[in-house]
Amino acid sequence: MATNTDLVPGAVAPTGSKNRVWERLLGDRTAQLALVVLGMLMVAIALGPLLYSGSPSTIDFGRAFLPPGVGQPLGTNDLGQDQLARLLIGGRISLAVGVAATLVGISLGVAIGALAGFCGGWVDVVLMRVTDLFLALPQLPLVLLVVYLLGDPVRRALGPERGIFLLIVLLIGGLSWMSVARLVRAGFLSLKQRTFVQAAVALGARPWGIVKTHLLPNILGPVIVAATIGVGNALLAESTLSFLGVGFPPDVPTWGRMLYDAQNYIESAPYLVLAPGVAIFLTVLCINTLGDRLRDSLDPTSH
Repeated sequence: MATNTDLVPGAVAPTGSKNRVWERLLGDRTAQLALVVLGMLMVAIALGPLLYSGSPSTIDFGRAFLPPGVGQPLGTNDLGQDQLARLLIGGRISLAVGVAATLVGISLGVAIGALAGFCGGWVDVVLMRVTDLFLALPQLPLVLLVVYLLGDPVRRALGPERGIFLLIVLLIGGLSWMSVARLVRAGFLSLKQRTFVQAAVALGARPWGIVKTHLLPNILGPVIVAATIGVGNALLAESTLSFLGVGFPPDVPTWGRMLYDAQNYIESAPYLVLAPGVAIFLTVLCINTLGDRLRDSLDPTSH
């Protein structure tokens, strides 16, 4: 579940060229298409539950396995629940997990990478060995084990929905910071040799002031790209956990949970699998495409 990004820390657009970066990104037809599709998905997820009258939780066995039609555009599941309503609500939850987990991973990665790159010495060695250790861990089996051991206590303490949400967010985010830490560390090591940083040190600037003013702003570009790609990877990770049956409870319709519930009806009711599968595919594809194009726009050697 780690986010792998082949980013060059030094390939950051200068402040004066930020407009050109966005012009290159928005001028790319692939990026335009990804933005349009992702924008439509976001609008549907944000406004759909407010405009669509179907209920995602009402159970009606008399309407079970209805195929897509006028009254139910995406059909109903084995409990008679409206698939479109569940898809729209599930999109909010899945994306919330993706964004929250990415924020956790990016925050950890930036903090650890900045500390290692700025301090150097034994601090750098220890933090990078810890990073290597996390990279070597079998992540999916580890996540399954942690959810199995801590899932019930967390649910009892915080509630079934909030508890599993926090647990999944912390697990995905806690296993996706390593590449960001390496990226930030490499950027700090490179920038520390620049004249403007050495001048700030010579003038007696405080370490935090140097980091905040001179170092962090110059690595934001690659970090933003890593965050963009991380959202897609986190969404995919949540869907994988839900599909394996260790994610959200059955009454919480995330996209991965919808796939898990529909796996026994792939042949008899393929539409149950198609809608959440396509939603996951399009969302992850668009987010990763935008991240890739943004990386190219920030890299001056690609133009």
